[in-house]
This record gives sequence, structure tokens and C-alpha cells, in this order.
Amino acid sequence: MSYFDDFQVSETIKKAIKDMGFEAPSPIQEKVIPVILEGVDVIGQAQTGTGKTAAFGIPVIDKITEDPYVQSLILTPTRELAIQVAGELQKLSKYKRIVTLPIYGGQSIGHQIRALKQGVHVVIGTPGRVIDHLRRKTLHLDKVHTVVLDEADEMLDMGFVEDIESILKQVNTERQTLLFSATMPPAIKKLSYKYMNKPRVVSINKGEVTAPLIDQVYYKVLERNKLDSLCRIIDSEEIELGILFCRTKKGVAELTEALQARGYMADGLHGDLTQSQRDSVMKKFRENSIEFLVATDVAARGIDVDNVSHVINFDIPQDPESYVHRIGRTGRAGRKGLALTLVTPREMKHLRSIETEIKMSIPSQNLPTIEEVVEKQQESWKKQISNTIEENKELELYDQLVKDVVAQHEPEQIIRALMKIAFSNDNTYEDDTYNFGETGGAKGMVRFFINVGRNVNMSPKILIEEISELVGIPGKAIGRIDIFDKFTFVEVPEDVAPFVYEALRYSKINGARVNLEPAKPRPKRERNKQQS
Repeated sequence: MSYFDDFQVSETIKKAIKDMGFEAPSPIQEKVIPVILEGVDVIGQAQTGTGKTAAFGIPVIDKITEDPYVQSLILTPTRELAIQVAGELQKLSKYKRIVTLPIYGGQSIGHQIRALKQGVHVVIGTPGRVIDHLRRKTLHLDKVHTVVLDEADEMLDMGFVEDIESILKQVNTERQTLLFSATMPPAIKKLSYKYMNKPRVVSINKGEVTAPLIDQVYYKVLERNKLDSLCRIIDSEEIELGILFCRTKKGVAELTEALQARGYMADGLHGDLTQSQRDSVMKKFRENSIEFLVATDVAARGIDVDNVSHVINFDIPQDPESYVHRIGRTGRAGRKGLALTLVTPREMKHLRSIETEIKMSIPSQNLPTIEEVVEKQQESWKKQISNTIEENKELELYDQLVKDVVAQHEPEQIIRALMKIAFSNDNTYEDDTYNFGETGGAKGMVRFFINVGRNVNMSPKILIEEISELVGIPGKAIGRIDIFDKFTFVEVPEDVAPFVYEALRYSKINGARVNLEPAKPRPKRERNKQQS
């Protein structure tokens, strides 16, 4: 294991790194920093959340002198990422007298021009605004010795390729160029051939991407109870700041509204927000005036808030790369983080493909019981009561009411009643189970009717494997199976019946569309015959 002290960088940089709480470099930092320090052009293939900002930031800041001109240019796809990178570089340059400046659209260009005139050493900008300054001749790149293209694939996806080429043509040709990208599409390779000098490629494999300080678990939840399950989970966790991920903008809006209606301090972030609305939401999140940020993958790009304790995938991400991106938002700066994923029965296969890609098994956890939630909430209430008594603000308003109630009831009874009122308001959880009624199954089992049988080559082995894979239960837990020409009956344990119902309904077996319903009870004569 290597340490930052092993790198050939100045003591001032090492001191700043220590202040930031970093001890050992991440895989990308360990591999790429020594190569960048050699002065060669580098292509780094790494996702967000792997520590790549410090991977290029440490050698870049180390190389900057106090001479009053722009020595390094860093291009980023979004203003949020520009601000994040600028903040990280500022921390790294804590003991050096250098100025870093983020420049992006949506901010007063006059303010940026004044800052550039006063002397800036590192410019971090979005391509559009950098082009704007070059046209106005307020930014000069003729003495730049290091250019960084951060999240190059995102910049290309956003249509910035012409702007990037136009900028690179105006930069000092005697320079070091560093390109960082999560993926390497042909357009990135073409750009590197054209503007880089024999670049060295440094990549980390997917297994190294997941941050070691992130604990990961998943919860099996039913689609219809997903919101209630989420509330139960977050009520049982000690969450400092949490990011909740949804698949769509509509999902973000609906979940944000539902959480706010239940009294949680939450706000949403999605692509339809104006820049000022987005800034307002992020300001609230950074200042801890909201505890949950609800976002889509696209909207969350570039978010870097150190004290995010939980990332919750309300909707499972579409691919393993997105999963890694998302969970990398927690466990920052040496802190411990927790990534929770809600998985509906029909998404179990998808979860398994993510596990295969990240080369690890994500453990399953049972939903907290209502008793566990209430127990956790009681601790919270004790603290709130103590704090309210200590603050002693406007408590005298309730003096007469207290006198009246104490005259009629014992103090302990009053407190019990107040607690019940508080908890019954907060914990309106739905029951987790479907009521399948009497289905003719054995004791403790639910019997289902499936609309296909031997006509699609159904066999007990195929059905057991399908249920086992989709629901994550051992095959031996599945009960009696009766296969007929055009239909099948199967018995499963009551506790997993809702998951089997949601997983198999409208799925496919041997290419045939399946419909599954609770079976009707068998005639008494047939049941007696079976028992004898």
C-alpha cells in the first residue's frame, strides 16, 4: 500500500493533502500521479467518485508557480463540476499563493473579467464560457503548460467537441495534456490522436472503482409499497445528508412531493430546472437546510458534497457504471458511507448483472420492522424534548393548557398520549403483504395458477430456477408443483408470495408470456384425497 508521502511533490502539497483527511491514494491516484509527474501526456480512464480530481489536481497544483498568468486550463462539461474542481484545487493550494478561478455561463461575465485582470493561475471552465472569454481577449492561453479535459466523454455527448478543438488550437503548443474519461468512444480517441503527444493510457478496472469505505446493501421491496418501504428505511437510519436517485425527471418530482408531504426536508434536482433553481437547491443541500436531495443521474453529475452519509437508489440504476457513479457520491474524504438500493422482484435479474460487473455480491437486508422504527424514533423524540426544554423558547404559551390537563390526568398518562399522537402521525405504514385469501395451498403456503404448462415445455426444474433467480429464494423452499398441458400450479411460502406474484406476473418462461394469479381453493374432496 502506498501513501501520498511516496509521491515526488512538494511538502506544501503533502501538508494540504493531510489537512483534507486523505491518507492513502485511491487506485487511479496511485497509478496516474507518478505518470503525470513525468511530464508526459496522459489519458486516464476512470469514473466519478474514484478520486480523479485529486489525481490530476495534485500534480497540476504542484507545478504552478506564483508568476501572475494563467498556467493551467481545466475544461469540464458542467458548471457544477467546474465549481467542484475549483473547490478541490483551492484546498490543495492552501499553502501556496496561487489563485484558482471557475468560469461558467450563468454567472456575471464582468466579475470573471475583473478576476482574470487581477491575475489567475488556474482557470477551470465550461467550454462555452471559455470560448466567450477568448473571443473577448480577456483570457490568454499562450503561457499555459497544462491542459486537463475532465469527463471528456460527457463534454462530447453535450456537443462541445468543436469548442474543445477551438480552445486547444489557442493553447501554447509546448504543453502537457491530460484527458480523463469514464468511457473511450471513437470520438475521444480521435481527439487524443489530434491534440495529444504519444499519450500514456492509465485505467483502473471496474473492480477497483467501488470506494472501499462504502457499505452496500439492498432491500427487497414491493412496487406498490415502495414509498412506505423507503420511509421505513430512512426512519431507521441516522442520515446526515442523503442523495435519493430516481430514473426519471417525473420520478424525481413525484418522490420529492411525496417526501415533503410526509414532513421530510427534501428537494429535487432534475434537468428541467433553471440554473438559479438548481443553485438554490444545491445551496440548501450544502448548508444542511434539506436532508435529502432527490435527483436523476444526469442532474447529479458534478455534485461533490463531502458529508453525504447515504446514497439511496430508489430506482435501481440502468447499468453498472451508473451504480458506481451514484454510490461514489458518499464515502468521500475518508468518511464512511452507506449505499442502499431498493429492488422490486422484477429487478432482481438486473441487480445480479450489476453484481457480476462490479465483481462483488451486494448483501440483502430485511426491511426494518415498525417496532424497530418506533424504537429509533423514540431516541430522536427524547433528544427533541430535552433540546426544547433547554432552549426554553415560548414554552409559557402552553402553561394554562398544561395546568388543565395535569388537573385531570396523571403526568405519565399525558406523556404516553402525546407520544402516541406523535408516532401515529409519523408512522402511517402500509401492510407489506397482499391478501391472497384461501388458495388451497398447504399450511403456510400460497398456491398460484400459471397460464402455461407442458405446451411451452414447462418443467419443475425450469420453474424452480425461474422463481429462485427472480425472487432470490432457495429452490428447496418452493412447494408442490403440478404441471398440466396448458396450465401449472405452484406453491410458495407465504412470506415470499408477494415477491413471487410481482416477479412472475407478466414475465416470460421459455419465451411464452406468463400470467400468474392466486389459485382458487381446490374442492374439499380433492384436498381430502391428497391428504390420504
